[in-house]
Order: sequence, then C-alpha cells, then structure tokens
Amino acid sequence: RSRGYPLVAPDEGRPMSLMDKASGRIKKAVGDLTGDPATRREGQKEERKGEAKEEQARAEETADRKAEEARNLDRET
Repeated sequence: RSRGYPLVAPDEGRPMSLMDKASGRIKKAVGDLTGDPATRREGQKEERKGEAKEEQARAEETADRKAEEARNLDRET
C-alpha cells in the first residue's frame, strides 16, 4: 500500500484518488463542451470521490502514526 494513497490502480501503480479526480475533470470539461449537464455532474461526483479517498488516506495515515506512538509509549513503560 502506498503511503497516503491506500487505493492503487492494479496495473498502473497510481493512486486511485488521482485517477478519479483526473477523470472527473475530463468529464466535467466534456460536459461543458457538449452542453451535457449529466456528464458534467458525473465528473463533479468523480472529483469529489477522489477528494474523499485522499481525505480517507490522510486519516488512515494519522491513525497509523498515533498507533505507532502508542506502541512506543507502551515499550517505554
């Protein structure tokens, strides 16, 4: 698992959150260019999904650091 990005594309090795955000931006642009509000909304949802995955990764990283800190404190006592 990549630090900060727990979800990785199987063949690409790239963080899924970045892929979601990029594809979301592309869909938003296509929706704007074609005048298709449904495609634009779909792109917005994908971007938000990528942002949520990044937030989750940050929270998991924080939790991992706190757990390590607690283990270290246990060893000291």
